Amino acid sequence: MGRFLFVTPPLTGHVNPAVGVAAALTARGHQVAWAGQPEVIRSLAGDGAEVFPCAVPRCLPERDASLKGPAAFRFLWEEFLIPLAEAMAPGVRAAIGRFRPQVVIADQQAIAGGLVADGLGLPWVTSATTSAELVDPLAGMPKVAAWLDDLLDGLRTRIDGGPADPRMSPHGVLAFTTRELLGPATLPKRVRLVGPSIGGRAAIGDFPWDRLDPSVPTVFVTLGTANADAAGDFLGAAARGLSRVGGIRTVIADPGGAVGRTGDTVLVVPQVPQMALLARVDAVVCHGGHNTVCESLWHGVPLVVAPIRDDQPIVAGQVVDAGAGVRVRFGRAKPERIATAVTRVLDDPAYRSAAEKVGASFREAGGAATAADHLEALLL
Repeated sequence: MGRFLFVTPPLTGHVNPAVGVAAALTARGHQVAWAGQPEVIRSLAGDGAEVFPCAVPRCLPERDASLKGPAAFRFLWEEFLIPLAEAMAPGVRAAIGRFRPQVVIADQQAIAGGLVADGLGLPWVTSATTSAELVDPLAGMPKVAAWLDDLLDGLRTRIDGGPADPRMSPHGVLAFTTRELLGPATLPKRVRLVGPSIGGRAAIGDFPWDRLDPSVPTVFVTLGTANADAAGDFLGAAARGLSRVGGIRTVIADPGGAVGRTGDTVLVVPQVPQMALLARVDAVVCHGGHNTVCESLWHGVPLVVAPIRDDQPIVAGQVVDAGAGVRVRFGRAKPERIATAVTRVLDDPAYRSAAEKVGASFREAGGAATAADHLEALLL
């Protein structure tokens, strides 16, 4: 059977889709290992995951939540992706030498994976956990594209990487979405729309299910795991606004402890068993993280999306274009605006219908099983 190495950044949202694919491969008898941060990977894939550790920079700078547009893009590459790749490259090379994979699956933000595998002549596939870079986002910005090419060329030289674009493998790109959410964008032939990778994740501890009331709608509010710097005001506004809406219950994921006292109808917890909870909610308020959006739509749950940065405005636009939710401005999301948006998606059945349509397309696409099919084909 095959040997597959997953290379992931220390970001929960980028590890999660790979976990489902890894589980599908393991169930078929293949050997799977990981290169990345052991504590992040094992918290999601389970304590038994075989992980080859990769270093991360000692001090990754905190990003100012106000950074937008070109400034945010420059920060992402200069201050995060390039330093992360340089730090991870020796660990990736060591993992390949010890595990001897037949195929490497490299996350789009773990660019050391693609560059090192390409330099060693190994088949490798890109794991695109968001749809933002499935089409060239710099097509209309030649100077920015040239700047990024120079940045990547310097990285290649320093880590002895191959010549391919580390974001889009010539061997294939696994995109965890479908046309019903992505829309009509023209894609390279090597992009495979496999749908979201659902399942295969380690369980989260106790959750107070008895606090939910199945007789009234439940709203789930989350800003994901990487937005603690920007979460406080928004989560507090959501708690205040939704506590004033009669006839609903609200669950707020608040890992940073930003939300103070709330009413009896608002439950604030540091973490949630998200997939299990989504099966029991009627609307989701989120920042437009691709995983949360896809997991919500998988369950046919409409969304209120308040994008903060990076790919989130693109994903929010896809939700709106699909008719599966509404968008609010993150910086102007006052309690009454959040409450009004939530009431809108709860009261209009068209949003639920559109969300269910997208969710049906996800299940038809096959997700982790279809991704595993494409990876197995590289063994032939």
